[in-house]
Amino acid sequence: MSKIYSKPNFQWLLKMAWRDGKASLSRLLLFMASIILGIAAVVSIQLFSDNLKQNIKLQSKALMGADFVIDSKQKPTEKTQAIIDSLGADASEVNFVSMAAFPKNNGTKLVKVRAIEGAFPFYGNITTTPKDAGATYQNLGGALVDATLLLQYKIIPGDSIKIGELTLPIIGELKAIPGSTAISSSVAPTVLIPFRFLDETELLQLGSRKEYQYFFKDPKANLDDLKKTLEPVLEAENADIDTHISTSKRLGRRYDNVSRFLNLVAFIALLLGCIGIASSVHIYIKEKLKSVAVLKCLGASRKQTFLIYLLQIISIGLIGGLIGSGIGTALQYAFPYILQDFLPFSVEISISAQPIIMGVTLGILMSVLFALLPLLGTWYVSPLEVLRGSEDNLQKPKKARIAVMFAIALFIFLFAFWMLKDALNGLFFTVGIFITVAIMAGIAQIFIKLIKKYFPSSWGYTKRQSLLNLFRPNNQTMVLVLAIGLGTFLISTLYFTKDILLAKTTIENKQNDANIILMDVQKEQETALLETFKSKGLEVINNIPIITMRMHSIRGKSVNEIRQDTTIKMRKWILNRELRVTYRNALVDTEEILEGEWTGKKEHGNPIYISITDNIAKDANLKIGDAVVFNIQGVLKETVVGSIRKVDWSSMKINFNILFPVGVLENAPTFNVMTTHVPDEESSAALQSDLVQKFPNVTILDLRQVFTIVEDILDKISWIINFMAFFSILTGFIVLIGSVRNSKYQRIKESVLLRTLGAKSKQILQITALEYVYLGVLGSLTGILLAFIGSQLLATFLFKEPFVPSVIPFLVFLPSITFLVVLVGLSNLKSVLKSPPLEVLRKEV
Repeated sequence: MSKIYSKPNFQWLLKMAWRDGKASLSRLLLFMASIILGIAAVVSIQLFSDNLKQNIKLQSKALMGADFVIDSKQKPTEKTQAIIDSLGADASEVNFVSMAAFPKNNGTKLVKVRAIEGAFPFYGNITTTPKDAGATYQNLGGALVDATLLLQYKIIPGDSIKIGELTLPIIGELKAIPGSTAISSSVAPTVLIPFRFLDETELLQLGSRKEYQYFFKDPKANLDDLKKTLEPVLEAENADIDTHISTSKRLGRRYDNVSRFLNLVAFIALLLGCIGIASSVHIYIKEKLKSVAVLKCLGASRKQTFLIYLLQIISIGLIGGLIGSGIGTALQYAFPYILQDFLPFSVEISISAQPIIMGVTLGILMSVLFALLPLLGTWYVSPLEVLRGSEDNLQKPKKARIAVMFAIALFIFLFAFWMLKDALNGLFFTVGIFITVAIMAGIAQIFIKLIKKYFPSSWGYTKRQSLLNLFRPNNQTMVLVLAIGLGTFLISTLYFTKDILLAKTTIENKQNDANIILMDVQKEQETALLETFKSKGLEVINNIPIITMRMHSIRGKSVNEIRQDTTIKMRKWILNRELRVTYRNALVDTEEILEGEWTGKKEHGNPIYISITDNIAKDANLKIGDAVVFNIQGVLKETVVGSIRKVDWSSMKINFNILFPVGVLENAPTFNVMTTHVPDEESSAALQSDLVQKFPNVTILDLRQVFTIVEDILDKISWIINFMAFFSILTGFIVLIGSVRNSKYQRIKESVLLRTLGAKSKQILQITALEYVYLGVLGSLTGILLAFIGSQLLATFLFKEPFVPSVIPFLVFLPSITFLVVLVGLSNLKSVLKSPPLEVLRKEV
């Protein structure tokens, strides 16, 4: 027999691994569950990401509706128009945001008007009801209106819509059109009108925000070369060229960020699964050390005993990877339904082999890697352990342990690097994980040391025994605290972060906070609007004059010279952009001076000191004292940079890149932005209806509607976060249950001995319940507190918002997770309490 065992025999190793594993199947199933859930999360997300990228690539033309587009925020210059004419635009569009009214019921709504000329789109379709409305609306001289908007206002085709001074019949319901997404349409629903009616709206006045687009169909053109040639020329003329290829890449990058976030959640599930593997194998191998010692007494070598259990782990990893990949493959079919509001197209699902291969490989790799530390015990166990009956003297070499820990850290870093596509971020993420785990492990060790040092000797027997169980041989205090803590940390962080995001969109209904904004108010309309507000008992909170201008020269060099000088480091867009500025004598609470001094009033004999934002200073390479000349409707105005400000652009208050002092621009051509506060929805609707009838060119922004839309979007995002976190949460609970269940084999022997010595069932239940209460409270409370600290840091440094933590983690997660731990722990004692001690011991043997 010694001869048989001394020679490597793979078939014999497989048989031994199968026989031993079959006898311990129930213990290994929980180990496998940790792998399955982690792999399912990763595979489902990776498959969906692959499908998303492939769909974007295939549908890029249909998303844009053309091969390429030239657009401008102003009427094209002569040079831009010459380029457009030479290329031969096949269709064109002018789009702008405006208020629309429905005469049928006096309803009003902020809409995006697209005045189209030509057979746009060339790829994809205008989806309407009736079906032919998209092809006939231009000839029939009617409008296509967003279907949801019609439903909201109970309007049907045949009714009319009023845009400015133009009233058109509604030809059909608009369901989809290239260049429009569900989210943008929810903020400003799309209305299509024939281009020939644009002037009749009388809406394109001074200061109106508009966009000119020219669509081209040229499937044979080399779009990369065309973009490379025309982009610098068009940029100098304040225009831009966009191709369906660049749109595809841009969309891909946008949804890459979504994919990376989802990967982050999946990776947490994977890490929790890894903890479950380490925990389960640690306990499992300890139970097998005597069997290993017996095999060695019979002549088996270290290598053979090690390989028996390594083969078990590889097999479980392979099976778990296959099952997890199968579940992930099936699950990714749900993603198009979950994310349909965030995608400008429907995603067609196809299965690729790469994520599935990756899932199976990960299953094996994570199983082996996180099982290696406990597996080392089989290598160094002595045959004499059969006689000693204790594993306390078992030592693993320091070099082997360091090598395994390094391999684990490398695995986490490489996975994070692959997931985030950034080595530095991957390193920070890896370090963050180890810091979190180290803090939890440190807290568990400190807790045990404090119990030992300040042990309550005066307590009753059951209470003392429950505390002693936390640091007895083969205890799983550290692993349980880590499993419980990490699971709780993840859930709590999701809730805390969700609260931070939603807090950014909370509307505080205060009298001094504007909730109605009127834009594009012409000078001659100002007095009449003020009278309208007064008649309705409303106070004008802001009446901000806005002046449009362009930069003429910087530090004595004209913008034309700067454009041609390639040595000047400056973002050239700022030279072409039409700037909207204002003047006032004081800063507002969303502004903070970073450099220089704020000058609120122009003093006679002194230069005009302006204030610019930090982003303008960076893009234009401007410093304090630099001279800037502006062209204001043909009049040149010399100024000096007097201060640089930081502006909170996330606030809904009206902010500006450039501020002039009072006493300079009062006589310049202006239009105004007005704000007021209306107390309720009825007052808001009445005001908007009245204003649309009297001042059709004025754009009205109801912040309540905007915030309702944003909150709805954030609710959907939060739902997606929670949906994806389900994998991590479920994995965390599986790990928790697995750790507690696997620890029962040590506790059963102790409980049987206690029964043999005369302990009653009630006493055993109390000892076990109290022990798991301590573990549950310690682990979950640690996780919640770490999540609290982490979320506070996120709120301060990332979101820059006050952090008001939710009480749900403290009131719900803490007791519920503790209850689950106790419930699983007590279920371990079922066989002990219902059977005679000798029968239980025989079963375990």
